[in-house]
Amino acid sequence: MADKEETPVPLPSAPIVHLAGNATLQPPLTRRGYGPGLIIITPGDPPSTEGAPNEGQEKSGKPDSTKTNPLDPLPQKKWAEEGYAVVQLNFGDGKKEKEEWDIETALNQAIKALEKLETCDVHDRFGLIAYESETKLIASVSFSTDWDLSLRPELVHLPGSPSASASSRANTQQHNYASAKSVSFIIPSADDFQYGTASVSHTRSLTFLKKHLGGPIFDLEAIWEEHTAFEFATRSVAQTMGTMVDEPYVNHVPVMTGGMGRAALTTFYRERFIHSNPDDAVLELVSRTVGVDRVVDEFVGVLTHNRVVDWLVISLPGVPPTHKHLRIPFTSVVNIRGDRLYHEHISWDQGTALAQAGLLPAYLPFPYALPDGRTPGPGKRFEYRVPVGGAETAAKLADAGAFESNGMFDYEIREVDA
Repeated sequence: MADKEETPVPLPSAPIVHLAGNATLQPPLTRRGYGPGLIIITPGDPPSTEGAPNEGQEKSGKPDSTKTNPLDPLPQKKWAEEGYAVVQLNFGDGKKEKEEWDIETALNQAIKALEKLETCDVHDRFGLIAYESETKLIASVSFSTDWDLSLRPELVHLPGSPSASASSRANTQQHNYASAKSVSFIIPSADDFQYGTASVSHTRSLTFLKKHLGGPIFDLEAIWEEHTAFEFATRSVAQTMGTMVDEPYVNHVPVMTGGMGRAALTTFYRERFIHSNPDDAVLELVSRTVGVDRVVDEFVGVLTHNRVVDWLVISLPGVPPTHKHLRIPFTSVVNIRGDRLYHEHISWDQGTALAQAGLLPAYLPFPYALPDGRTPGPGKRFEYRVPVGGAETAAKLADAGAFESNGMFDYEIREVDA
């Protein structure tokens, strides 16, 4: 077993460069360390107010730099973790500083700064993302160094349902988000931030940028396989965490185990996961789908329940290992940001895990009358066959023809002594 107090693996680091009063440059925050240039225009903070808002006063919904959501960082850091050299321009704070640039000057100076940056490896085209305020659009545009954007490819994100005001420009692709109250749904520091909607729009913007900027391109399969090798073969907490962004998370969906943020996830890996898995634990891959920023796997988790594996919640308090051999169907959705993991959403058939371990009864009480109105006789009760399979569920995932379908439709309700 590896030393549980390993030295942490250093994370990618590059200090932010101050360009002017409203402009900063963040080099790429990836292990590779270089990538295309990206300019983002962000709205400023909402006007400050003293004390709590009056009763009934509406929140602005706009970003507030005093708020943080480390599990989904602010745009400049997020895009730097994706592998871009990012200039951030802020024109919405209502303040006038001696060094502040106007928009045209700012864009030209941003280009010059990116061209001089050694870790910006594409100099003939750059990306632009404008995070607008109120109900205006969020646009992602690919362009070269001239500023006629009318013919440039454009991706637009709009809050609310589609309307007649949709763009008719041939070069514009548009997405609407019915549940979003404002375009601030994508910014973690905003009251209107929506995690799921922001995630979908971010992936769409990333797909657009990679297409028009030619990257950055990473081998997502290799990154994911490196991570799992450190988990299950090397069994190194430090090296596993070294494959992940600054603030990652893991969510084991059926039982809500895992860790939210680097500190909590490191503790979970060290105390509950990496050193707790049985020696024979393996993942048998059934299918894999690779997207622009995700790897989705179907696999069978195979292990002998010969030690406490509490992340899977098959070893209840006071219940010793069952020494059962388990084959459990799993699905993992892994989000990779740049060349490091951001999160893992892992789901599995918890019913079959418990059934195979002998921790789930085959029958449970059915406390209702039957569809025909019949009730149990005196001293009797109904029980229903729990609709959960055993190892055959994993076999049918790996080979759909291994077992016939619909067998559970015939499961019975029986009458037994109470």
